[in-house]
Amino acid sequence: MSSVESTDVLVVGSGFGGAIAAYYLAAGGARVVVLERGPWLEGKDFEHDFLLGSSYTRAFDFVVGDGMSVLGGNCVGGGSVVYFAAMPRAPRFVFERHGSVGHRMWPSTIDRDALDPWYDRVAEAMPVSKQGWPDVSYAGGLWAAACHHAGRTANPLPVAIDNDLCTNCNWMMAGCRFDAKRSLLFNYLPGAVAHGAEIRPLHEVQQLSRTADGGYRVHYNRVDGEDYRVHTGDGTIDAKLVVLAAGAGATPVILQRSEPELGAMPPAVGKYFSGNGERLNTAVLNEDRVRDVLGLTRGDGIAYEANQIGKGPTVASWDRLDGTLPEFSRYSLEQLYFPPGLGTILAQVPGLDDPAWFGPEKKEMLERWRSWLTVFLMTEDDNEGVFGPPPPTGNAFRISQQMLGRGPLSYEPTPNTLHGWAQADADVKDILERDGLAEVAPWTNDLVGAYTVHPLASCRIGDDPRTSALDDRHELRDHAGIFVTDGSAVPGALTVNPAMTIAALAERAMPGIVDAARERGIDVSYGAPVPGADGGAGGSVPVTVGSGER
Repeated sequence: MSSVESTDVLVVGSGFGGAIAAYYLAAGGARVVVLERGPWLEGKDFEHDFLLGSSYTRAFDFVVGDGMSVLGGNCVGGGSVVYFAAMPRAPRFVFERHGSVGHRMWPSTIDRDALDPWYDRVAEAMPVSKQGWPDVSYAGGLWAAACHHAGRTANPLPVAIDNDLCTNCNWMMAGCRFDAKRSLLFNYLPGAVAHGAEIRPLHEVQQLSRTADGGYRVHYNRVDGEDYRVHTGDGTIDAKLVVLAAGAGATPVILQRSEPELGAMPPAVGKYFSGNGERLNTAVLNEDRVRDVLGLTRGDGIAYEANQIGKGPTVASWDRLDGTLPEFSRYSLEQLYFPPGLGTILAQVPGLDDPAWFGPEKKEMLERWRSWLTVFLMTEDDNEGVFGPPPPTGNAFRISQQMLGRGPLSYEPTPNTLHGWAQADADVKDILERDGLAEVAPWTNDLVGAYTVHPLASCRIGDDPRTSALDDRHELRDHAGIFVTDGSAVPGALTVNPAMTIAALAERAMPGIVDAARERGIDVSYGAPVPGADGGAGGSVPVTVGSGER
């Protein structure tokens, strides 16, 4: 590409942080271009299979690091397209956490009360509603019954799902074919497009450099739509302001690669990564005990055998989300359906001393997969992840045509993190193994290390420049005009699904980003209603792209 394009604002990534920024800036009058590494998919594209090249492998990015693997979205709409649409708000104690840094991790300007109005805006835009017990899946109902039997409580989750459209097919992780999941494809992104924002899929940003007028030049490669290892071209776009929202596994890599051109990065860039303290346990239910102990039946002599029926998480136990408990002993336990693939590889046979990848015990366990119950643990980890030198391009060394890469993240769990995992594991075992109801084992970390579907904190906000890359306005320290609004800005583990908090923080950041844009000569204002409300655009995103890329 010989000429350099220009725009007012360049947004990198179209997940929660990128879509919200694109909407408000475009609605306020700025010229906005969004560069998204993944493809642009819509309902008809989401296939119910796990074949290479299907929506499943096209829309995900699975990066194996040293001690930690990260599963994230890779498509227009980012993680909102492939998440389970669970949208709880973070508990109050989360904002007071210290971790191991010796002081409050969150900026002094942010606590639960300060964030609640922004949570409310997200809940209106998505919209988010709390499920009732009639909406709960068989697996969720069984988890609730087991919790009750053990003297615990359980709660239906708040979700961004239209239950009138949901068919309970449980393919949410591959995108919703029936448009029941209220992803960003139905609110902020169509709002941004309606106000003139241009979204370009299959554009992978590599680095930033400075322009002579004090702005930024964004360097990108165009990615082949079938083989993500192949680049079909490159280019640059000049912008007066840049919003990075490529995800906690990619935003710090872009900044590290930009350091030779931009100058020294804040010391916290690429450090303090959190996997949201996540861990998975699989229980193999005894169907007779489900009937006899819990009194459950689906009819026709079947007690449960419904692991695959329903939708993602529908019920969680929040008994340990108690601010009076010591740090690293607070967590949520959430029923979850994890589809075949890693779920069958990493799920372990209960009672064995060593991981079982194959053999008669594993075969017998797999034959009983309909009687599984998977429990998702979200604990308080210690922000121990660190990114090493970036790969030549992208956020990882691509291993396969789609989805799989080897990345520069290293993660060695501290005793604090290990304590939280062990306590949560023991709690799940106590609940589900009572009276012979089930046998439980955690997923193994031996193959891909720890794993997370909610990466956080690799460029976090905070008051201390030594331990936070961003100030409380989400601006990169010492680099005016660069903002970060994705999960990397969240200071630490949340003990619940983080999508709602990432979105609320992006909403909160927008007035300040608009002010900064005006200071940089962009004619833009803040004040647009949430998308879909009183003139804010709603509906699905029209799949038309100015560059001809799809």
